[in-house]
Amino acid sequence: MSTQDIEIKVPQLGESISEAMVGEWYVKEGSYVAADGKVVGLETDKATFDIPAPAGGIISRMLKNAGETATIGEVIAYLQPAEKPAGTAAPSATPATATPANTAAAAATSKPSADAKTGGHVMPAAERMMTENKLPVGSVQGSGPGGRVLKEDVIRTVQSPSAPVRVGGIRETRKMPLSPIRQTIAKRLVEAQQTAALLTTFNEVDMSAIKRLRESYKDVFEKKYGAKLGFMSFFVRAVVSGLQQFPQINAQMHGRELTYFNYCDVGIAIGGGKGLVVPVLRNAENMSFADIEMAIVELAGRAKNNQITLEELEGGTFTITNGGVYGSLLSTPIVNPPQSGVLGMHGIFDRPVAVDGEVVIRPMMYLALTYDHRVVDGREAVSFLKHVKDLIEDPTRLILEV
Repeated sequence: MSTQDIEIKVPQLGESISEAMVGEWYVKEGSYVAADGKVVGLETDKATFDIPAPAGGIISRMLKNAGETATIGEVIAYLQPAEKPAGTAAPSATPATATPANTAAAAATSKPSADAKTGGHVMPAAERMMTENKLPVGSVQGSGPGGRVLKEDVIRTVQSPSAPVRVGGIRETRKMPLSPIRQTIAKRLVEAQQTAALLTTFNEVDMSAIKRLRESYKDVFEKKYGAKLGFMSFFVRAVVSGLQQFPQINAQMHGRELTYFNYCDVGIAIGGGKGLVVPVLRNAENMSFADIEMAIVELAGRAKNNQITLEELEGGTFTITNGGVYGSLLSTPIVNPPQSGVLGMHGIFDRPVAVDGEVVIRPMMYLALTYDHRVVDGREAVSFLKHVKDLIEDPTRLILEV
C-alpha cells in the first residue's frame, strides 16, 4: 500500500444503520477503475448501495470479501490513483469475487492463457475435482499462467466425451450468507405470521373493460406522457377509493391503539436487482393515472439498478403486489407489518364464465386480500375487495370518481 493510496470507506448510509454487508465487488484487485465507476455494492437490511471510485486508478488492495460485514467509516479497499493504461478494456459488468490476496494471486485466477502447457502446477480446487473424477496426473491440460491446471480445465476435461468420468457427473454445493435485505424480509414475514391474525379473502375480476380501454388509448397516452398505460394505475386508483371508503384497512395497530391515516401511501412491490423491494407512492389519492404510471416506470428502473433510497421504502399504509407478472394464478400475500392489508394481483387468463345465463370466454384475474383480523372485520375486507372489483370491471367510475 502506497502513502498516496486513497481509502475507500463505508459511507454514512442512514441514521439507524451502523454496518453493511459487502455484496459484490465490481472490479478485481489490481484492475483499473475509472473515476465514478462502480467499485463495490453494499447491502443493508433496507436497501443496497454502490460505492463509486473517488478517482481513476488501480484497486491496489481489498480488505473485505463478499458476504463480510463492515462498519460505517471502515476502510474496505485502497485505490492507487493512476491514468488509464493504454489498451485497457473497460471493467466487466460481471461482479468480481473479492479476495484480500495480493495482485499476483489474483492473476492466478485470471483469464486462461493462450500459451498454456500441459503439466503445470495443479491448483487445490482442480486437484480435488481430479481426485473425485479419478483423473490421473498429467491428464488435464492447464490453461492458467505457467500452465497451471485450473478448476475450469478439469470441468472441460470431465465434459469431454473421451474423459474417464465416473457415473453421476460433478456434484457441488455452495453456501452463501443471507443478505441483510433477505434477513429483514424473513424476520418481518415471521413477525407478521406470529403477531397478526391474518386472513385472506378472494374474488375474481373480469379484465375485459380495462383491456378495451387500454387498447383504445395506449398510443395517445404513451405519446403524451412517455409511459405505457398499464394495469397498475387502475388498481392503485381503485385501492385508494376502497381505502377511503373502508378506512380500517388503511389503519395500523400500535399497542392498544389504532392509528387512522387521512392519506394513502401505497407500496408497490417491484422486483429489483437484489430481490423484491416495496417503494411507496406518497399521497396516492392525489395522483393521476399518468402520475402513477410514470412513477412506477421510474421506480422499476432504479430498483433494477439497486438505486432505491431508504426514504422511498419507509412507511406505507397499504401494499399492492402483482404475482401475475411471473405467471401466478393464485396466492395468499402476507401483510407487511404494521400495515393491516395487502392486495395480491395475479395472472390474466382466459376462462369460461357465466354471463347473463350464457357461458363466454373472458380474461379473468383472481384477486386476494390478506388482512389483519385484529383491525379489520370480515365484512369490511370482503366489501373492500368487492369495491375494487366493481371499479376495475367498470373503469369509467374511476375517472368519474363515482
